[in-house]
Amino acid sequence: MAVAALLVAALGTACGSGDSGPDKAAKEKAAKAAKAAEAGAAGALSAAEKAKAAQQARVVAAKKWGLRKTPLAAPPAPKEKPEITTRDGFEVEDQEEYPHVFTTVPTEDKVVFLTIDDGSEKDPEFLKMMKELKIPYTAFLSDYVVRDNYPYFKEMQAAGVTLNNHTLNHRYMPGLSYEQQREEICGQQDTIQKQFGKRPTLFRPPYGNYNQDTLRAAKSCGIKAVPLWNAEAFTNRMDYREWDRDLHPGDIILTHFRGKEDWKGTMPDMIRHVMKTVTDKGYAVARLEDYL
Repeated sequence: MAVAALLVAALGTACGSGDSGPDKAAKEKAAKAAKAAEAGAAGALSAAEKAKAAQQARVVAAKKWGLRKTPLAAPPAPKEKPEITTRDGFEVEDQEEYPHVFTTVPTEDKVVFLTIDDGSEKDPEFLKMMKELKIPYTAFLSDYVVRDNYPYFKEMQAAGVTLNNHTLNHRYMPGLSYEQQREEICGQQDTIQKQFGKRPTLFRPPYGNYNQDTLRAAKSCGIKAVPLWNAEAFTNRMDYREWDRDLHPGDIILTHFRGKEDWKGTMPDMIRHVMKTVTDKGYAVARLEDYL
């Protein structure tokens, strides 16, 4: 703003020199510079105000939804994406030809990623909670439990959630032939594109089980990556893959669309437990797609 004021002052001084020739051009140039400086200052102020308002809204939402602590804000998306490779021990023959299978994204950011599978429970309070708290997550859908309520997942998508492939019927993939696996994966690709307008690039095999045919079929259907998980969330606990039973930067967390019929609680109860664990350990939940 000080720069703008000086420019305006300079413009006022120039006014005494007449309104034609070089003086007029100088005044016009100074006026434009002053407006640009004012706009830049106002824009910076607006961004700061927006950030402050967003954080205040998050604090209010955390209290509303019964979180003991306000979730930490994730850092900006990395300008350069991490190099994803298949986790040791998760390879199939000729793995380099197929989408990578991984449980953790290589990053030094203290972030984790929340992913939710299948689509059985369609709790409207969950959608409202996640939208108000602005917690990012990625969905992996199976059509056999989604097809009775596509609008629920369209609302989820409208809030910025990416809808990905978890097969048509959630079958044990290694027990199927290549053609059967391809039907399960490609069929769900077609269904998601038809119902939601976008073909997925991420695939998660049911139960985390796959073989070479699974990855070959997935690649043929346009799948680019196969994120599994390093931790699993429930309403009352977290299960971990690693020996230290802890979270690590870049870990992918799995949970499911479930309610009281399967859990001792609701999806909002599950989120409260997840966020307590994540926040207490100093992590933020980031958007998985920002890192892939």
